[in-house]
Amino acid sequence: MANEQTTLQINGMTCAACANRIEKGLNKLEGVTKATVNFALETVSVEFNASTVTLEAMQQKVKQLGYSADLKKEQGDTGSNKEHIQVQKLKFFASAVLSLPLLWAMVAHFSFTSFIWLPDVLMNPWIQFALATPVQFIIGGQFYVGAYKALRNGSANMDVLVALGTSAAYFYSLYMTIESIGHGAHMVELYYETSSILITLILLGKLFEVRAKGRSSEAIKSLMGLQAKTALVIRDGVELELPIENVLVGDVIIVKPGEKIPVDGIVLEGLSSVDESMLTGESLPVEKKVNDTLIGATINKNGVLRMQATKIGKETALAQIIKVVEEAQGSKAPIQRVADRISGIFVPIVVGIAVLAFLIWYFFVSPGDFAEALEKAIAVLVIACPCALGLATPTSIMAGSGRAAELGILFKGGEHLESTHRLQAVILDKTGTVTKGKPELTDVLVEKAFEEDQFLSWVGAAEKNSEHPLAEAIVTGIEKRGFSLPRTESFEAIPGYGIRAVVEGHEILVGTRKLMAQFKVTAVEALEDMERFESAGKTAMLVAIDHQYAGMVVVADTIKDTSKSAVAKLKQQGLQVVMITGDNERTAQAIAREVGIDSVLAEVLPEGKAEEVKKLQSTGLKVAMVGDGINDAPALATADIGMAIGTGTDIAMEAADVTLMRGDLNSIPDAITMSHKTMANIKQNLFWALAYNIIGIPIAAAGFLAPWLAGAAMALSSVSVVLNALRLQRIKL
Repeated sequence: MANEQTTLQINGMTCAACANRIEKGLNKLEGVTKATVNFALETVSVEFNASTVTLEAMQQKVKQLGYSADLKKEQGDTGSNKEHIQVQKLKFFASAVLSLPLLWAMVAHFSFTSFIWLPDVLMNPWIQFALATPVQFIIGGQFYVGAYKALRNGSANMDVLVALGTSAAYFYSLYMTIESIGHGAHMVELYYETSSILITLILLGKLFEVRAKGRSSEAIKSLMGLQAKTALVIRDGVELELPIENVLVGDVIIVKPGEKIPVDGIVLEGLSSVDESMLTGESLPVEKKVNDTLIGATINKNGVLRMQATKIGKETALAQIIKVVEEAQGSKAPIQRVADRISGIFVPIVVGIAVLAFLIWYFFVSPGDFAEALEKAIAVLVIACPCALGLATPTSIMAGSGRAAELGILFKGGEHLESTHRLQAVILDKTGTVTKGKPELTDVLVEKAFEEDQFLSWVGAAEKNSEHPLAEAIVTGIEKRGFSLPRTESFEAIPGYGIRAVVEGHEILVGTRKLMAQFKVTAVEALEDMERFESAGKTAMLVAIDHQYAGMVVVADTIKDTSKSAVAKLKQQGLQVVMITGDNERTAQAIAREVGIDSVLAEVLPEGKAEEVKKLQSTGLKVAMVGDGINDAPALATADIGMAIGTGTDIAMEAADVTLMRGDLNSIPDAITMSHKTMANIKQNLFWALAYNIIGIPIAAAGFLAPWLAGAAMALSSVSVVLNALRLQRIKL
């Protein structure tokens, strides 16, 4: 039985150690092939064999580890995140209100701050006890619950550090408060403010973290916002306005000018232009006529269209894009394994250092001074939170892949986002990738004996009856020049030669040299021009009017406007650029020269493209394949990174690791740049997260950091990592 995949929403994780434990626990379950936890998104993606393990068994395992797991809500659902932010706000403000008087008392009792007025009541140990207790056990209760669950499962996490540190300060202060009874001591050496302020600062850090995580998924929210909410459906001859969730495959839908196309489908009736820029990045609207495909969330510009729904819900192009972005944001880049290994052993080491710091201070530095030694141990426990380490990679992956999606580059996973910057060679398919993949009328030569306007209108009218792609290119080109085409009186297609037609009483021949010879038309003067066009990779067709040579029309698959600049950028990035095509050598070389590609593989059969990729890989190069057709799919799958042009076929996009939605080759250097910048960002985050702990722990152990300052630094480290990752969302390419 094939493996299934599901995503569960995890509640209760507090740091990377939690994520690590859930991942290990699920991976040990029989039937689970692969479980990947994303701490930043608070999700776990599980690949499993449904005949061996059930969803309930996986949820039970997560529960046993001390967390809860629910099926992930629908894409774009942001309600839970808003709720989470509200809860964190409430906890933080309640904690801050109760902690501020304690902070006031602490600041005002130093000799150098004696000028600050302090109400006498705040000096009372029992008042301090009353303020600190709700913060410690009601607001901070989550840390005890988390610590208990972690320890029960034989591991330790951030909750253990926070619970240990704050409890030590609180219970020592409570002991001193009880000791003060009957002694008349109004202000003994207490640490209530240490535990309360620590909890307040950690909650502030959590609030920033939750907000930043919400911002990291902006790309998905903005994609979701593109969807139409309703559709005008015809059922039993009646027009009904239905939510798009109620649209069925096969439904007939009316789309009025200015409205969003609700789902994917085909045109049944009508003619209009559709703005597809949200999907392809192309600014010009695309003409749509009967049998043309329509994509949900694109905008109908002018005519009324009657369409039939072919794909709904999760099957639509937009839903597939959102799925790719979500999977990329939720996937784990190989570099994260480093952070995972460290966070797995981090907490026990920190607890060991804290105990050692306490013993050294109690027995050697300040012999017998329990309060002093305890303060140093608390500072070590608090500063060493592994949150920053856990957030370092996933927040960068989320922000990087989200920003790339906004730029029309869809990475299918974190591993592809990481690998793309290592590329050394790029193989470009010619047709539809370097070129537009659609022939266009490029040149017209008219003999002096004929008027160009008359020549073009007659040729256009003659070719209008032909179904050949080149004929379509000629007609489209002539119509674009503003010519109206007269009626054809008769028409005959001559396979392999061309066409013969009668227009306004004149016989028109359009085709090859052989066609001219067959009808005894002399066109010697045209042969030199014809060879010149053919050597440039173009197709020239001779035209005769009433058995007299009249000129030629030239058609070519034209190069995309951006191909030349994209090739130049790839070369600047130090990549070897190769063009591959099934076309003949002469045409391939002509196209390659025009765009600046030096290496050409011509006349390659579809099945041979993957072999050519392997040959280049065998030289030790990391190779990307860029293509758009069904015939490119094997090569895309074989390459180190397969890049599919988003305007191409679904099969090509399925086989690729990266989809370039805009059909613009400049997206290739942009994808490489995004990969470079994301990896640099991850390395910065990992460096600062590790450096912060390597520097902070010895400073705290040496007694240079008060516990509340350690708490502030710990909160700041997590927030700084997230904010650094969010810089990726502002990248301009």
